[in-house]
Amino acid sequence: MTALAKDTRLHIRCDQEIRRLLDKAAAYAHMSVSEFVLRNAVEQAQSVVQAHEAITLSQDDFAAFLDALDTPAQANPALQRAFFRHAKHVQ
Repeated sequence: MTALAKDTRLHIRCDQEIRRLLDKAAAYAHMSVSEFVLRNAVEQAQSVVQAHEAITLSQDDFAAFLDALDTPAQANPALQRAFFRHAKHVQ
């Protein structure tokens, strides 16, 4: 994590057992509880965002995707009507 200026606060309430656990873990990691919690929360947040925003394809699926980009399907009548409606409403 980069050492940028921290300009906002995050307040978290927890019970005493969790606080003792966080204190112990932060001590083992040689950092403050705030730094420990923030670093681990950011890593977890990045993982969750990555899982929801990234698409991973097999080699076969990626090849099929590239093929579809290179040779798009012909527009069927419903798609042609949609193009017409879109062109009518968008200047």
